[in-house]
Amino acid sequence: MKQNKKKKHVVIRTVLLLVLAAVIIIGCTFSHFGGFGTGPCADTEEIVKYAGQIEDIKIPEGTRIVALGEATHGNREFQQLKLDVFQETVKNAGVRAFALEGDFGGCEYVNRYIHGGDGTAEEAAAAIGFAIYRTNEMAELISWMREYNESAKPGEDLCFYGFDIQRYEYNYEYLIESAKAFGVDTTELEKVWNDGELSDAYDTEQREEIIARVKEALVSSGKEDVNKSIHFADILLQNISLGKVEDFAAEGNALRDELMAENTLWILEQEEKRGNNCIFISGHNGHIEQFGNYGVDQKVMGNILADELKDGYFAIGTDFYKTDCNLPKGSDGKRVTHTFYSYDPLAKAAKKAGYDTCWLDFSEIPESSGLKTQVTEYCYMGSLGEYYSPIFMNLLPMSYRVWRSPAELYDGVIFVTEAHPTEISPLNQ
Repeated sequence: MKQNKKKKHVVIRTVLLLVLAAVIIIGCTFSHFGGFGTGPCADTEEIVKYAGQIEDIKIPEGTRIVALGEATHGNREFQQLKLDVFQETVKNAGVRAFALEGDFGGCEYVNRYIHGGDGTAEEAAAAIGFAIYRTNEMAELISWMREYNESAKPGEDLCFYGFDIQRYEYNYEYLIESAKAFGVDTTELEKVWNDGELSDAYDTEQREEIIARVKEALVSSGKEDVNKSIHFADILLQNISLGKVEDFAAEGNALRDELMAENTLWILEQEEKRGNNCIFISGHNGHIEQFGNYGVDQKVMGNILADELKDGYFAIGTDFYKTDCNLPKGSDGKRVTHTFYSYDPLAKAAKKAGYDTCWLDFSEIPESSGLKTQVTEYCYMGSLGEYYSPIFMNLLPMSYRVWRSPAELYDGVIFVTEAHPTEISPLNQ
């Protein structure tokens, strides 16, 4: 018995030593490719020469979509940039629409609030449906849009849209409401969405058929202003199609981006009908980048939009030097803060130059500058979503970094040298 225990301990020690050796080897192997530490530094003097502030952002003439990315979903500064950059586009580029990586129906709740609806800005932010938007920064953005609309001239009011498809609650409610207003029978649909709950009496195919019939009736009505009502139906059908994907990692992400691009173009079309030729959108860097994909013929949303609009798509990325990021701990809704470094040489140079935040427009950097090479060459940049793995991400820092050319992905980048965690408000506030 003692001999067996001794053998067991030897095996355990051997395994632990092998794991430790593997970690050391992996760390050394990848130290040059996004390993531990803070990485190399770009030319600090050149950063100072060409960096500006948010008010220095110039939107090129002919731009139809200004896209602002965020390197993380869990930092105050990236949330605040939504308002700061949007305000600049409203003032200098004639933008009158804000579109978010959020539920279309939930964002319609926000749109009604900023046009004088009941409730509070905090309740409107919570209606979007994702914890990452239940923040003071999002409430501040919503409050500013409401205040703007209170004194806006007719036709110059701001509108709030969502282009995501992952939630369905408000879409059912608003589809039923608007379909009734257009004289469409919603009896079956109200059985599917029964007192704020999705009925178990209908399977996916039945729900899909009922929604499609309501949509067909709306299209056939031939009435004016029916487009938004039809879009509620489209979003629900998109949500169902996304739910049918068996391998989400391989196919679901690509389908989601394809549909979000389709929805963004729909938003652009609605705004053009209002006389507005440019819209502002915001989402994770991984969605708004103009040269990204999930695989062969599986492009991200920004890549699809850039292909469609060419120079009419203006992508602004973001990155951090250091972040204390608010991330989900697990499926129970709890969140924790963890510290990460991007390994981005440009962000490190911004930090060393003394910036808290700065804007680097790649078109303003001359070919003769060494900085031009640094923004076009591949480097690591920080990228954190709604996922945290303590073992994987701590042992392999490259797992939360992307190895790309900044100038390929974006027209320019806003660097936040030290980003602080968001504070998520509870649902009952």
